This record gives sequence, structure tokens and C-alpha cells, in this order.
Amino acid sequence: MAGKLYFEEGASINKPPLLCGLNYKNWEARMKIFVKSIDPGIWDSIENGPFIPKLKKNGSFIKKPWSQWTNEECKMAKLDYTVQNIIAYSLDSNEFFRISECKSAKEMWDTLKATHGNINESKEVKTRSQARRKRRQNRKSLNLCFMVKRKMIQAV
Repeated sequence: MAGKLYFEEGASINKPPLLCGLNYKNWEARMKIFVKSIDPGIWDSIENGPFIPKLKKNGSFIKKPWSQWTNEECKMAKLDYTVQNIIAYSLDSNEFFRISECKSAKEMWDTLKATHGNINESKEVKTRSQARRKRRQNRKSLNLCFMVKRKMIQAV
């Protein structure tokens, strides 16, 4: 019988993955999948900011008054609030505090990326370089072992 698989809290198709500070790269990849699975338009809100209906007035565009929004414009604008909700519920209390003053999903995402992205990337680079160094040391040890064996065989 196969062993039971362990998933950290948040590992569900119905709940967003949980960010608790140390798992940013994993969280980021899983959040992209989770958000896009709900509605591909939601991801656009993270990448490009919220949809704000505009009105052309005197040759320039101004923000359209909410009372004049069409049903389609309301649906498009709601996507940003939807993804803000998803992001907020995917964070522990420390992470939520970090983004609680953000006004858009893009601002939330960018804040988390600025906070964690570079830290985790530098840890990954350090881990990879340590692994490479260890492999080189292992190869040197193996080569030395072969050289000693070769000399022993030649001496016999």
C-alpha cells in the first residue's frame, strides 16, 4: 500500500496555497496556477493593475464615474477585488500585515515579491553553489581513490 502523501495547509484545489514567509518561490508558482484556474482575467489584474473604466473628455481620458459603468466594466473591475481576496487569504498574519495597506492586487503581489523574491533567490543560488562544490569534492575524492587503486595494482 502506498504511503500517505503529506501536504502543508493550503494544498487544495479549493484553497489558495499558504505563504508563511519561507516558501515564497513555491507559493508564487502555485498561486499563479491557482489564480489562473479561477479566471485567466484575474492574472491580468496582477500583471497590469486594476481595470479602471475611462471616459474620453476634451481629448484626454479621465476616470469614468462609477454610476456610468456598464455591467461589463463592473465585471472587469471586480477581478481586482477577487484576486485581492485570494491573496489576502493565502497569507499568514505576518504576511497579511505587510500588504494590508495595498490598494490593488498588483501592489500586493509586487510588495510580496520585493520582500521575499530576492531573499529566496539568493538562498537558492547559495544552495546550488554549495551542492556544486560538494559534487566537485566528491569527484576529486573518487579520482584520488581510483589513482590509489591504480598504483596498488601497478605495484603488484
